[in-house]
Amino acid sequence: MSQTVATQNSAASLTGLLVPLADRTLLLPNVAVAELIPYRAPQTSDGAPEWFLGQIAWRDLRLPLLSFEAASGGQAQIASGARVAVINALGGRPKVKFLALLVQGIPRSFKVASDLPAADVELAPLELGAARVGDEVVRIPDLAGLEQLLADAGLI
Repeated sequence: MSQTVATQNSAASLTGLLVPLADRTLLLPNVAVAELIPYRAPQTSDGAPEWFLGQIAWRDLRLPLLSFEAASGGQAQIASGARVAVINALGGRPKVKFLALLVQGIPRSFKVASDLPAADVELAPLELGAARVGDEVVRIPDLAGLEQLLADAGLI
């Protein structure tokens, strides 16, 4: 039994999610995403940064909703197929357990091989790396950096 568990958790069988955004695709570990929910208009506040879309309600919590594209120097876009990925917070802040990220469509599961080829592309802010998945370049986001951006803006 312990061999089965070790095999399922090895780098050769790590499961990721390809998360579609308006201008790129993110590669996240599937354990980073707590839930995918339909997009709903957030409660906005004046004077917030462009990347902060507002607060949304989820399971009796208020979560900060943000646009990764806008936080990385692009534009926030809310298309007809928009959804919200509820992300597990990584920063260890006692009152911040989840963040909400605007996504465009439904993430797809992807088995990440240990030999996933790196992509030699210019990285945007809040991107840790890039890889090739077939013909597509996927970006690896800095989720801790995203949470820190919210903290630095006084939003969490």
